[in-house]
Formats: sequence, C-alpha cells, structure tokens
Amino acid sequence: MAGAVVSEIISISEDRDAAMTRARGALRAGECVVMPTDTVYGIGADAFNGEATGRIFELKRRPRSLPLPILVSRPKQAWALSSHVPPEATELVAAFWPGALTLILPETELTWEIGDTRGGVAVRMPAHDDLLALLESVGPLAVTSANVTGLPTPPTVQEIAEVFGDGVGVYLDGGTSPSEQGSTIVDLAKDAPVLVREGAIPASEIERVLDAPVARA
Repeated sequence: MAGAVVSEIISISEDRDAAMTRARGALRAGECVVMPTDTVYGIGADAFNGEATGRIFELKRRPRSLPLPILVSRPKQAWALSSHVPPEATELVAAFWPGALTLILPETELTWEIGDTRGGVAVRMPAHDDLLALLESVGPLAVTSANVTGLPTPPTVQEIAEVFGDGVGVYLDGGTSPSEQGSTIVDLAKDAPVLVREGAIPASEIERVLDAPVARA
C-alpha cells in the first residue's frame, strides 16, 4: 500500500520510547502491529480502519464468521462500543479487568469491519502496562492472537515474524509470552451469560463472581 514501511522488530525493554512511537505511527498509518499482551502475542490494527482489519483476516487466514476482538484501555471505552451494559459486565470487570477476560457485549451501531459480529462485540482490557499506554494514545484496537487460525501462537516475536513477514509493519518485542492460554470469553449479549471459552481465568471464578452457574456454549 502507498506509504507502507518495511517491517521491523523493536524491543520494548531496550528502547520503549522508540517502540511506542513507531507502533503509534504504524497503527495510525493503517499498518498491522504485532504486540505483547498479558496472555499470548496479538496482531492488531485500528479498529475503525476497514482496510487494516481486513489485512488481519488475510494474514491469519481467519474467516469473517470469527469477528475480531477489541482491546480497550479502560472500561468506559468498552461501554461506548455497547448498546447497553449488562449488570454482569460491571461485576466481571470489577473482578477481572485489567486481565484475561473477554466480554461479548451487545454491539452498538458502528461503522467498522471486524467480521460477522451477529450483534455482539468482544472487548477486553489487558493487564499489560505498555499495551494499555498504546491503547490510551491511539484508541481501541482490533487485536487477536498472532497466529495462523487453527495453529498455536508462537511464544516469541521472532517466530511470529517468520509467519507474517512484511505483512506486519512493526513487531514489538516484549520477550517470551507469559502464558500459552488465551483469555476466558463470556458472552453477555444473550439473555443469560454463556461461557464461550475457558482460558486463563477458570469458569469457577466467573461463577463465583456472578454467584450463579454459567451455561457453556
């Protein structure tokens, strides 16, 4: 694409300011960025740039029937993406955000291309200071695991770069992933909470906070 830059790997620990500046510039230019999270590495783009989010689907070979999750820097950003906030959402956010919990909320009407949402948008606030700072400066990002769909997510950014190559503008190196598990996903866009995926947070903890059993998808 016009204005595209040669992809590069930048260590956050060695030069945080340069890494963050370069990532912000790439995201605002419509590039994809691979970034560390509190779980596995993610590949992300401006949530409201349809060309950029479309590139994530292409790089991952991800069907659009699997919509892209959105990372936010604070709960208010998540609430702004939702038509209304279920009471269970505030309870779970108070207990687990920032952290490895993704909530599917009733989607408000927005102009974006993140896949077939079917009325629900998946949102999460990660427990990762550098990523939160990036989100605070550029706004919500569409971010999903940095892997080809159906394959494990490599634990290092160097291995991920071998997969995606120049399809990604910037690779932020945050060391080896702290977890091999993705986030736990709870759907609150239905009549009652549904556990879509049990990840880093056990289902028993979700049920403890809600003080009720949760149906499984």
